Parts: sequence; structure tokens; C-alpha cells
Amino acid sequence: MTNKHYMWALPLLLALLPAVIKAQYTDSPCETSIYERQHPLHETRAVWLTTIGGLDWPRTKATDATSRIRQQEELIRILDNYQRANINTVIFQTRVRAALLYPSKIEPWELSLTGQAGKSPGYDPLAFCIEECHKRGMELHAWVVCIPIGTKERQAKYGAASLARKHPELVKTAKGGEMFMIPGKPETADYIASICREIVEGYDVDGISLDYIRYPESTYGFSDENLYPRTSSMSRTAWKRENITRIVRRVHDVVKPIKPWVKLSSSPIGKYADTHRYSAGGWNCYNAVWQDPRLWLKENYQDMLFPMMYFTGNNYYPFLFDWLENAYGHPIVPGLGIYFLDPREGRWTLNEVRAEMHTARNSGIGGIAFYRGEFLTKNCKGIYDTTCEEFFPYPALTARMTWMGDTLAPPAPTYIKYEEGVLRWNQPAASSPTAEALPAKSSYLLHNIYGSNTYPVDVTQAENLLAARVYSSQWVINARGRKVRHYAVTAIDRFGNESPATQEEKPVIELPKHINVPRLINRDVPPKSNVSPKGKTRR
Repeated sequence: MTNKHYMWALPLLLALLPAVIKAQYTDSPCETSIYERQHPLHETRAVWLTTIGGLDWPRTKATDATSRIRQQEELIRILDNYQRANINTVIFQTRVRAALLYPSKIEPWELSLTGQAGKSPGYDPLAFCIEECHKRGMELHAWVVCIPIGTKERQAKYGAASLARKHPELVKTAKGGEMFMIPGKPETADYIASICREIVEGYDVDGISLDYIRYPESTYGFSDENLYPRTSSMSRTAWKRENITRIVRRVHDVVKPIKPWVKLSSSPIGKYADTHRYSAGGWNCYNAVWQDPRLWLKENYQDMLFPMMYFTGNNYYPFLFDWLENAYGHPIVPGLGIYFLDPREGRWTLNEVRAEMHTARNSGIGGIAFYRGEFLTKNCKGIYDTTCEEFFPYPALTARMTWMGDTLAPPAPTYIKYEEGVLRWNQPAASSPTAEALPAKSSYLLHNIYGSNTYPVDVTQAENLLAARVYSSQWVINARGRKVRHYAVTAIDRFGNESPATQEEKPVIELPKHINVPRLINRDVPPKSNVSPKGKTRR
């Protein structure tokens, strides 16, 4: 076995080296581990919350008022667990297989909600999830599955409302009865963009995340090359990449004029292409499924990526740094396949995942994402405990969208007042005209709460962040907040621009002027003893 087989471990070993050296020269056996010392203030911490088949949610079908409440309570418990782990981004599967988790004018209701295709659950799950995420300071990104629409049998359940019936010209059936939208047709891009427009116009989402924005795997035998223009100056492969890029570009062109702060992302294959030293094994974005996410970042069609890096060893580390070197100033959040921790799914160890998490963080690539939610919250091999205790003990802010051009900090709150367990402040007015695009009961300006026992509070330190993305102008002090003496509040806009901190006024004890201070002090001084300075008793 050659040395190159161990090269994947080099970044991790280099990162751990300072801690190892320090351990050799310290007398304390209780030195803080490297995992506990490095906590960034800005880091995307994401979870894919999968709704197809109720994999993560919902397990209860909403068929009446009682089951509807149980379904909502299930989601609340999941989000509570995410909040305890300081997750700040929930990627909520909103379009599943040409069916949706909100009342749409374009596509029918997703069957996993009620067990019956096209049937309403009696409430709006997308609106409910957005509200509950925002209560907990988490962003919600609507996860939109683009190209696959399920089997012929699945589509048949939706009857006349199915995409296959309404727009048969946009759909093609492949091996096994699997049906896909046709990337080679420009109308496909318009259709997918119309769904994204409907979501962004109707809901206060923080992001749109495109999934399966690619050609189907070769095993499906899918082809739309009959649409390839024979007079084209592009090669067939370049034409296919342009077909996928056209969808990404169209979504961008539809969404950004409405709400420019909505983060556009996708989940490409975890390897862009072969690197100089390592082969992608034939499974990559560029040459296998005709994605070009580097171009999407370079042209600002997308704000960030969540590549599906469900690999270990040489299939993970070289490609992590390959993404980092071609990020064009955008955050890239590697998706870790923690489902492989489940013995029924794979043979991953917790230490393999910890090493991948640490390397991603140490590289500064942008954050960490978990696929999928159930394997995190059921604590497979201790992953939830590790996440809470070692990696995410404090909240974190998501990346500031500097590439959007709107980089002006909002005005700071004008005052802070603490009273009876509640922190209150003056909420500054929104300074951006784009704030008018928000739906009712939503906000363009949010607030971050910091606290420490040192005045003034240092708002650059992650351990001082008590709460992020608070929507109101008051905050009930939580358990961590009760342990500190001083507070500070900043305003933050939807682009991630943060105002200067408004510090809670340092307490100063002042005695009323009418009090005789010397007399007040002397009142508590004990009477002079009868012993003289030389030890002789006075007479």
C-alpha cells in the first residue's frame, strides 16, 4: 500500500498537532480538548428533514383533528431536539415527487401527510414549520426535489392533478417505471422556477435548496438527446450541463427580484470531478450527471452549496479541499452521511464522523450538514451527544451574504433594559426597501443576544452568543443567560449584516445625596476596644 492511501488523514493530523504538542508540555491533565476550544461565531449547521415516506416526519397521518395535532407535536419535538443541538438551518423537504407540503395552485398535496395522495392535512405544514423554526432562531430552507417525480403508479394516485397528466410533454418514463422531468426542454426550467416563485411569494422562507438538480443516473437509461440541436456549437455534454444550469439560472432570476436575501443552494454530488491525484471513481457532478456547481457559484446563481459528501477516507478529504479551493467566496457546507452510523445502513464509526466534522470546521469551508434528521436525533453511536457537547455547545450565526452587494449594517437598538427575567430593547426600523416584500407577521430585521460576566460584552466570541435571530424586541432570559451579569443586543438583517452592539448599561451603585455617607459607614463599625495599641488596658 502506497503512502498516498494515507494522505486523506494529513489535514486532520496537522490540525491535531498543536494539541498533541501542548499535551506534552502541560502539567494539567484537564486541558480543554481541541474540539472544545475552537468554536466559530459564523457556521452553518444544517439538517435535512426528510418527508418522503415519512422518513423523518410525519409518522402520524393527519386524518382528523386529533391526529393533526399529534403530527404537529411530532415536528415540534424534532425541532426542539435540533435547537438543543444548536442547529441553525433546517432543510425541509417541501416538494417531494411532484407533490407539495403546502396548498399550491400548481401541484397537489404530498401523500405522506395524510396517506392519501392530494388530500389536505387540514393545515399548512410549510407555514407551521417556518413559524416553529423561526421561534427557535433557525433558518428554514425549502427543499425542492427537481427532476424525479416518482413512479407511474405514484403519479397515477394523483389522477388529473398529477404532473404527468397536466404536462405530459415535460415528463419521460425510464426503466422501472420511474418518471423524470426532461432537462432538455426549456419549459422544465420555467415549471420548476414557478414552484420556487410560489414558495417565495407566499412564505417567509430563508432559502430554496434544489435537490436532484441533475440528469438521472445511467442505470435508469434516461435520455433526452433527441432534443439536442444538430446545429449547436456545443458538444452534447456541454449541452446537457447547460440544460441543468438553465434551471438553476431560471430559479435565480425568478427568486432574487422578489426577495434577494433568500439563499439559493443545491445538493450536488459530493465530488465535482477527478482531482489531480484522486479519482472520483466515475461518480461526480461534472461528467456523470452533468452538473456544474462551480459555475453556479462563480456566476452567483447560487449562494451556497450542500454537496452530498457521503464518503470516508480518500473519497472525502481530497474532495472537501477541492470544493474549498473553488468556492468563489461562497460558503460550502459538506453533507455528512450519518445514516451510515446505523448498522442497518453501513459500518461507519463515530470517530470517522468526528474526524470529518473537525476537518470541515478547521478548513473554514462554511459549516456542516447532516443527512438525515432521524439518525442525528436518535443519537446513532452517540452522534447527537457529540454534536451537542463537543462541536455545537453554543449557538452560531449563518454566513453573511457579502456577495449580494448589500453589506450595510442596520442601525443598532437604542437601549436595553433588563427587568424580571426579560430583556427588552428598542427595535430599529428596517432600512431596506426590499423589506416590503415580506409577508405579514414576518420581519426584515432580527436580533442577536450576547452575554458575559465581563463588561462590555465581547460580541465577537461564540461563547457569548446566547440567542440568534430573535424576531421580537424582547427575550426571556434562558438558562445560559441567567449565568451572566451583562447583556448586549445587535440588529441583523436578512443578508446577515449585523449592527454594532448596544450594551446594557453597566450597573452603578449611587447613594442619594441626602445620606450622610461617613455616618452610614461608621454606623456598622464596631466600638473601639479597651485595649491600647501597645496591648495595655485603658483606664
